[in-house]
Amino acid sequence: MKKPLDKNALEWTVFGVGLILVLATIVYLAREALATGSLPPEVTAVLGPPRPGRDGFQVPVTVQNRGDRVAEDVTVTVAGPRDQEAVLTIGFLPRHSKREGWVRFRGSPADAQLRVTSIGFASP
Repeated sequence: MKKPLDKNALEWTVFGVGLILVLATIVYLAREALATGSLPPEVTAVLGPPRPGRDGFQVPVTVQNRGDRVAEDVTVTVAGPRDQEAVLTIGFLPRHSKREGWVRFRGSPADAQLRVTSIGFASP
Protein backbone atom coordinates (compact mmCIF):
# COMPACT_ATOMS: atom_id res chain seq x y z
CA MET A 1 0.00 0.00 0.00
CA LYS A 2 1.18 3.50 -0.88
CA LYS A 3 1.81 6.02 1.87
CA PRO A 4 -0.34 9.19 1.64
CA LEU A 5 2.76 11.46 1.55
CA ASP A 6 4.46 9.70 -1.35
CA LYS A 7 4.59 11.75 -4.53
CA ASN A 8 4.79 10.40 -8.03
CA ALA A 9 7.35 11.41 -10.65
CA LEU A 10 5.07 13.99 -12.28
CA GLU A 11 4.58 15.86 -9.02
CA TRP A 12 8.34 15.92 -8.38
CA THR A 13 8.96 17.13 -11.94
CA VAL A 14 6.46 19.97 -11.61
CA PHE A 15 7.96 20.90 -8.23
CA GLY A 16 11.50 20.93 -9.69
CA VAL A 17 10.55 23.05 -12.71
CA GLY A 18 8.67 25.51 -10.49
CA LEU A 19 11.59 25.76 -8.08
CA ILE A 20 14.04 26.42 -10.93
CA LEU A 21 11.80 29.16 -12.37
CA VAL A 22 11.40 30.88 -8.99
CA LEU A 23 15.14 30.76 -8.27
CA ALA A 24 16.00 32.00 -11.77
CA THR A 25 13.62 34.93 -11.33
CA ILE A 26 15.17 35.85 -7.97
CA VAL A 27 18.70 35.67 -9.41
CA TYR A 28 17.73 37.78 -12.43
CA LEU A 29 16.07 40.49 -10.31
CA ALA A 30 19.00 40.59 -7.89
CA ARG A 31 21.49 40.90 -10.76
CA GLU A 32 19.48 43.71 -12.36
CA ALA A 33 19.24 45.56 -9.06
CA LEU A 34 22.98 45.31 -8.41
CA ALA A 35 24.23 45.82 -11.98
CA THR A 36 22.15 48.88 -12.82
CA GLY A 37 24.31 51.98 -12.96
CA SER A 38 23.40 55.36 -11.59
CA LEU A 39 23.98 57.56 -14.62
CA PRO A 40 21.19 60.07 -15.23
CA PRO A 41 19.10 59.87 -18.40
CA GLU A 42 21.05 60.81 -21.53
CA VAL A 43 18.38 61.66 -24.09
CA THR A 44 19.20 62.28 -27.75
CA ALA A 45 17.00 62.80 -30.79
CA VAL A 46 17.70 62.07 -34.46
CA LEU A 47 15.57 63.30 -37.35
CA GLY A 48 14.83 61.12 -40.36
CA PRO A 49 14.13 62.22 -43.93
CA PRO A 50 10.87 64.15 -44.48
CA ARG A 51 8.10 62.29 -46.28
CA PRO A 52 5.11 63.82 -48.02
CA GLY A 53 1.90 63.23 -46.13
CA ARG A 54 -1.75 64.11 -46.35
CA ASP A 55 -1.53 67.55 -44.72
CA GLY A 56 2.08 68.47 -45.41
CA PHE A 57 5.31 66.67 -44.64
CA GLN A 58 5.98 64.17 -41.87
CA VAL A 59 9.38 63.83 -40.26
CA PRO A 60 10.33 60.72 -38.26
CA VAL A 61 12.01 61.39 -34.92
CA THR A 62 13.98 58.72 -33.05
CA VAL A 63 14.52 59.50 -29.37
CA GLN A 64 17.06 57.43 -27.45
CA ASN A 65 17.94 57.19 -23.75
CA ARG A 66 21.51 56.00 -23.24
CA GLY A 67 21.48 56.59 -19.49
CA ASP A 68 20.88 54.18 -16.62
CA ARG A 69 17.72 55.90 -15.38
CA VAL A 70 14.21 56.32 -16.78
CA ALA A 71 13.19 59.60 -18.45
CA GLU A 72 9.56 60.73 -18.21
CA ASP A 73 7.61 63.36 -20.13
CA VAL A 74 10.30 63.70 -22.79
CA THR A 75 9.61 66.73 -25.01
CA VAL A 76 11.48 67.20 -28.29
CA THR A 77 11.06 70.49 -30.18
CA VAL A 78 11.86 70.45 -33.90
CA ALA A 79 12.33 73.66 -35.89
CA GLY A 80 11.10 73.50 -39.46
CA PRO A 81 10.69 75.78 -42.46
CA ARG A 82 9.45 79.36 -42.17
CA ASP A 83 9.69 79.53 -38.36
CA GLN A 84 7.42 76.53 -37.86
CA GLU A 85 7.94 74.40 -34.76
CA ALA A 86 6.64 70.95 -33.94
CA VAL A 87 6.73 69.25 -30.55
CA LEU A 88 6.92 65.51 -29.90
CA THR A 89 6.11 64.28 -26.38
CA ILE A 90 6.98 60.80 -25.15
CA GLY A 91 5.49 59.87 -21.79
CA PHE A 92 7.97 57.18 -20.74
CA LEU A 93 11.47 56.39 -22.05
CA PRO A 94 13.09 53.42 -20.25
CA ARG A 95 16.83 53.18 -19.69
CA HIS A 96 18.89 52.05 -22.68
CA SER A 97 15.93 52.21 -25.07
CA LYS A 98 14.58 54.20 -27.98
CA ARG A 99 11.18 55.31 -29.19
CA GLU A 100 10.04 56.61 -32.56
CA GLY A 101 7.51 59.28 -33.35
CA TRP A 102 6.55 61.75 -36.07
CA VAL A 103 6.22 65.52 -36.35
CA ARG A 104 4.35 67.27 -39.14
CA PHE A 105 5.04 70.49 -41.04
CA ARG A 106 2.77 72.26 -43.50
CA GLY A 107 5.54 73.44 -45.81
CA SER A 108 8.17 71.35 -47.57
CA PRO A 109 11.12 71.06 -45.20
CA ALA A 110 14.55 70.76 -46.69
CA ASP A 111 16.95 68.59 -44.70
CA ALA A 112 19.13 71.59 -43.91
CA GLN A 113 16.18 73.47 -42.38
CA LEU A 114 15.19 70.77 -39.90
CA ARG A 115 16.87 70.71 -36.51
CA VAL A 116 16.17 69.68 -32.93
CA THR A 117 16.09 72.87 -30.88
CA SER A 118 15.43 71.48 -27.40
CA ILE A 119 14.98 68.27 -25.44
CA GLY A 120 13.36 68.31 -22.01
CA PHE A 121 12.52 65.48 -19.62
CA ALA A 122 11.85 64.61 -16.00
CA SER A 123 13.86 62.03 -14.07
CA PRO A 124 11.82 60.33 -11.34
